[in-house]
Amino acid sequence: MAAAEPVTIVALGDSLTAGYGLQQEDGFVPQLQAWLDGQGADAVVLNAGVSGDTTAGGASRLGWALTPATDALIVNLGGNDMLRGIDPGEVRANLEQIMAQAQAKGLPILLVGLRAPGNYGADYKAAFDAVYPALAEKYDAVFVLNYFIPLIDQEKALLDPALMQLDGIHPNKRGVAVAVAALGPKVMELIGRVGS
Repeated sequence: MAAAEPVTIVALGDSLTAGYGLQQEDGFVPQLQAWLDGQGADAVVLNAGVSGDTTAGGASRLGWALTPATDALIVNLGGNDMLRGIDPGEVRANLEQIMAQAQAKGLPILLVGLRAPGNYGADYKAAFDAVYPALAEKYDAVFVLNYFIPLIDQEKALLDPALMQLDGIHPNKRGVAVAVAALGPKVMELIGRVGS
């Protein structure tokens, strides 16, 4: 039996989710919505992205982001923590708070991971990189290793400038489309877990 209401997905994140530097329709959430519509998915994606947000910020506003209508949660946070060199233990505690609250409400989770660059040292990188896969396993989340992997020029092993805004940090409209195409099947997997 088909559900009467569409699946409501809250996308909790930072500027990558909010659509920083882009026309509203070119941001992550509108492009993901269009991709899902194209797949025939009966789902609505709500934008709970705030530019500059950290995992602590995401944890503090989760209560109002998760409306009673919410069926599933996408978590794409941690980039600003990493850029500020915030302790990976703190990042993990904040993400765990978010995921535990979602789990308590019976919401399936898609966790978008991150890998730290080497400039904070090998110990920081190892600790940070371990956070996401460990939490995905603990909370049985659908897991995406890294939002940026599809945007990397494989020959140069760097983000492809053709897919990025001039700041080199945020994807442009085309870059978002590439990221959405890579993430889309994982979002379909998330939708498939609703009510199961």
